[in-house]
Amino acid sequence: MKKHAIVILVLMVIAVLGMVLTVYAQEKAKQEGAAKETAPFAIKRLVIGTGVENGEPVGVAETFPASTEKVYCFLEATDISKDTEVSFVWFSGEKEMSKFSVALKEGPRWRTYAYKNLREIKGDWKVEIRDAEGKVVKDVKFKVE
Repeated sequence: MKKHAIVILVLMVIAVLGMVLTVYAQEKAKQEGAAKETAPFAIKRLVIGTGVENGEPVGVAETFPASTEKVYCFLEATDISKDTEVSFVWFSGEKEMSKFSVALKEGPRWRTYAYKNLREIKGDWKVEIRDAEGKVVKDVKFKVE
């Protein structure tokens, strides 16, 4: 009789684990599907430089001297599934300094940039790339010394 009870208990545990794993897999698939819907593009490159020449960033670095007048945030997006908009949001420390939005057109690749006059403001800087809903897709950090 005890062997019979143990077999039933083991079968019940297996059944419960099977249900839990099925629910977990369904939730994970929902989350992955939602992520694909909210980001209709991928970011291949996101860099900070001192300019853009012939469609490419120049002077790319992570640290810039305070004498640098302005810097450019260069974005290369790929796999753009539909026309959309992205925003470049510039921060000095925790303070939002400016925001600039640009269109991304549907297609395999789109390059664009935004620039910011630094006004000799030293410290840690960050540029967030936000999608059309305002969600942060990626950021890039740099320093002004």
